[in-house]
Amino acid sequence: MKEIVEGCLGFSYDLLVVICVGLMLLRVAEGQSVRWLVLLLVSGVTLSCLVHSSALKVGIVSLLCGVIHYVGKEEVMLPTQNKAVLITGCDSGFGHDLARSLDSAGMRVFAGVLDEHSPGALELKKAASPNLTVLQLDITNSSQITQAHQYIQSQTGKVGLWALVNNAGVLGYVCDGEIQPVKMYKKCLDVNFIGSVEITQVFLPLIRQSKGRVISISSMAGEVPLPGFAGYGASKAALISFSGVIRQELSRWGVKVIIIQPGGFKTNILGSREQWNSAQEDVLRGLSQEVLASYGEEYIQSMQQRLVDMSSVSSSDTGPFLQTLKHAILSPRPKPFYYPGASAWALPLLYRHCPTSLSDRFLSQMFMSSDAKPAELLNT
Repeated sequence: MKEIVEGCLGFSYDLLVVICVGLMLLRVAEGQSVRWLVLLLVSGVTLSCLVHSSALKVGIVSLLCGVIHYVGKEEVMLPTQNKAVLITGCDSGFGHDLARSLDSAGMRVFAGVLDEHSPGALELKKAASPNLTVLQLDITNSSQITQAHQYIQSQTGKVGLWALVNNAGVLGYVCDGEIQPVKMYKKCLDVNFIGSVEITQVFLPLIRQSKGRVISISSMAGEVPLPGFAGYGASKAALISFSGVIRQELSRWGVKVIIIQPGGFKTNILGSREQWNSAQEDVLRGLSQEVLASYGEEYIQSMQQRLVDMSSVSSSDTGPFLQTLKHAILSPRPKPFYYPGASAWALPLLYRHCPTSLSDRFLSQMFMSSDAKPAELLNT
């Protein structure tokens, strides 16, 4: 009798492993990301192999089947009808693409732009449906925020605003923290942090009304100290901290606060060659003779190559980002953090768990060119 039971348990174990693998293949066929499920499956099967009890083995793999089925199954999204979203920074890049995508999905979209006469804003007005409204909205301008609030409040009525997407942002310039002009630090903080805080405060009553959500586009530079990103990273770190605090405070109203930390996507935030040249001149003008002698003009001019390199390795496919944003906006159970794109989760994971000396060395090699050195260090 014991041998029969053992045989049945062994057969059940083998069958469940096959079912687990089949579920994984089904998720892959559906185009879903399964890297964490693969890790879970391998870990679970390995663990079961170390257990001597056949019943416990079957129990472990049964649990794995349940987890893979539940986590990997397609989630039913909330309906888009009667839901309004405000997106800042829609002149180009992520905001522009997201506004068009949500408009196509049937949402009422308010697309804030820095310049309503810019090519991107005019394109939105021309190509979008009547459900999309382009608004002049510089998030560092309090009067424009107030005007946008009054208009959106008049349009949404008692329904309120379902989602605010804090997307507007500036990079400033990629250069060493010591030589980055203070005005660039202030610009990053004004747009990436203070502007997002102010517009969030103004629109939160409308979001509480709908029990909606606040979504902020941050960056892995806000969590990981990337060389060359002192001003930008500091502003995004402030945004992450602010979002984490209000996530807890607003949960009492049923409002969800979500942070998106995308990887390397090709957007206009890197700027143009003309903007780089202008920023470079600002850097040179702001340096004392002593600091300029230490760094040298040649090293400062080499900073532009970092931007060229970043642009060349960035992905032009914003599909993963848009899918992530749609999930954050319309999922009944959105995650507090999302990491769309290559390396978006890898670098923060490395920084959290590796010794600082090791992560510093890796990040320095990745973001600082060994060919370009400050003048004072060339002969050392």
